[in-house]
Amino acid sequence: MSAPSAPPASRRARLVVTVAAVLAFALTARLGVWQLDRADQKLALRTAVEQAEAQPPLDAAGLLPGPDALATQLHRHVVVEGRWLPEHTVFLENRQMDGQPGFFVLTPLLLPSGDALVIQRGWAPRHRLDRSLTPEAPLPEGPVRLLGRMAPPPARLVSLGDEAGGALRQNLDLAEHARATGLALRPYTLYQLDEAASPQDGLRRDWPRPAVGVDKHHGYAFQWFALAGLIWVLYVWFQILRPRRRR
Repeated sequence: MSAPSAPPASRRARLVVTVAAVLAFALTARLGVWQLDRADQKLALRTAVEQAEAQPPLDAAGLLPGPDALATQLHRHVVVEGRWLPEHTVFLENRQMDGQPGFFVLTPLLLPSGDALVIQRGWAPRHRLDRSLTPEAPLPEGPVRLLGRMAPPPARLVSLGDEAGGALRQNLDLAEHARATGLALRPYTLYQLDEAASPQDGLRRDWPRPAVGVDKHHGYAFQWFALAGLIWVLYVWFQILRPRRRR
């Protein structure tokens, strides 16, 4: 005599559980694969940075003038000569270093060719009592020689209202700054690496490295795959093995 079949309500419940388990398993497994892909991307980024920094420094003539430079010369070391333009110095506020609020100090460097490069000179802490006070960060007169690293413009922070056009501001748009100053600014910046071009400015130059975090992505991938495995084990136990043992 054959065993009685499960009632329709029970079959529907099993179907719902099966569909939910399959979807949850597929989603968590896909998230694990995505984290592995992110880890591969970060590894490629780290390799690209290391290769760029290992190459000989570029000079001003070797720098591409347009935005293509960021695609092909990002992170390259660069040696340039020029004159500081301190009257166009900008202090970007609310920039942190080691968790302390302060300013990024940016000043254009006029190149012999007539165009200019915005140099991210360094970081200075904010005044404890008056946040509107900016550091002096003096600059030498005359020609200087500077070692830098090719960098994109500073990251934009959330800004409420229109950006002020003074020296103290939240963000810097290179195109707008070029129009305001009349300078032919190149569409990228340099992180200043050495002290020789501005030995008295007292700025910190512990520039951030590109965030890689490969181990973090591997850890996340393991968690997602472990969760996918747990979903599979629970489904097999509660929906297949346990009902059979009860028969």
